[in-house]
Amino acid sequence: MLRTQQSQYSTVRAQEKPLPKRPRTFDSTSHRNKPAALPLHLAPKAPSAKATTPTRDWNKKNLIGLTLDSIQETIKGIPGVKSYTAAQIFRFLYQRGVTSIDDMLNIPTSVKDELKEHYTIDYGRVVTDHVSPSDGTRKLLVGFEDPKALVESVFIPMNGPRGTQCISSQVGCSLACTFCHTGTQKLLRNLTAGEIVGQYMIPAKDYGDLPLVKNAQRNVNNIVFMGQGEPLYNWRNVKQAIEILTHKDGIAMPKSKITVSTSGVAPGIAKLAELGGIGLAISLHATNDKLRDEIVPINKTFPIKVLMEACDQYAQAMQTCNRDSQRITFEYVMLKDVNDSFQEARDLANLLKNIPSHVNLIPFNPWPGSQYVSSPRDHIVGFSRIVEGLGVPTTIRWPRGLDVMGACGQLRTSYENQDRKRASTA
Repeated sequence: MLRTQQSQYSTVRAQEKPLPKRPRTFDSTSHRNKPAALPLHLAPKAPSAKATTPTRDWNKKNLIGLTLDSIQETIKGIPGVKSYTAAQIFRFLYQRGVTSIDDMLNIPTSVKDELKEHYTIDYGRVVTDHVSPSDGTRKLLVGFEDPKALVESVFIPMNGPRGTQCISSQVGCSLACTFCHTGTQKLLRNLTAGEIVGQYMIPAKDYGDLPLVKNAQRNVNNIVFMGQGEPLYNWRNVKQAIEILTHKDGIAMPKSKITVSTSGVAPGIAKLAELGGIGLAISLHATNDKLRDEIVPINKTFPIKVLMEACDQYAQAMQTCNRDSQRITFEYVMLKDVNDSFQEARDLANLLKNIPSHVNLIPFNPWPGSQYVSSPRDHIVGFSRIVEGLGVPTTIRWPRGLDVMGACGQLRTSYENQDRKRASTA
């Protein structure tokens, strides 16, 4: 079957009209994109045997997750507060990265005492911490107040010491995409803005990005909302987190360095556009409604035509913003004999021809109990060349973090299974 498809591919390529040369399909694991040696801050760590006991007083509110306006409202009645005090506290939290209110050295004692009475600083507790010795991918399982509120947050090194932090927006997910392990975990709740921002703060502190140094290169230099959950179904908290991440007096991450991925919540795409400059990624995975209804069930609510119209409107709205945000990333998981025919490659290019786009082809990352297997490597390369040859830039994102259960949702399930075993033998 594969040989037939490959010969079919060769014949079609010979018949197709030559196009202007484009850059070759980008291979995300080529030697050009691998560090020569694993940076010291990515050196493998021994995974923790059990959850760290939280020390936070859960009766106190978390300062992490508060916007500058919220801090101003919180402290306005405290004696000794000046017009600039809120901005000082905001910078201590997000630029200096202090983890104790006492470390806010130039804040009046009366203000600090009042804050300590009712507030704390908490990023979440690291339950498990795994670093891949092969590629440096670091996968954290982060816990919060309720014992079942466990989410995965992954640092993916790209070039040298720098990389991308993939963060979650919900505990579990309601969308039940059939190829996604998180789809097997029911939605428990939305994450708060503080729980979202905390997933950035943990690696930023560990890798020396905090305190922030003006004009310094950051090790965590990209943030993608591609972890567990559907970000546009938790829009209020995701929006608040993005405002903190991009605020000039806060973390000051450029908007072009943040991408929000959605499974296709078309109405929410317009809301994202209002932030002006945040990148958009679409979990597409199929080129027709019949197949997408099956593997991405939200397509029954927002079919491909509706989704593409929302993407076109987003691209038009981004014309006044940075160039990166105008281009929409379309994610396409490669499932053998499901969505990987060469005709589907042509259909994919045709679907995206009028939208500024970039395709990420993602070989399926297997997980226990899944009905799918990944398309063969050479077949994925052939698929990518067809899409690229028809004018749509394409990247193959070869799997990272296989040895640390890199597929979304795997680490949480593994930890919960181990926890149940420990409880049964106790």
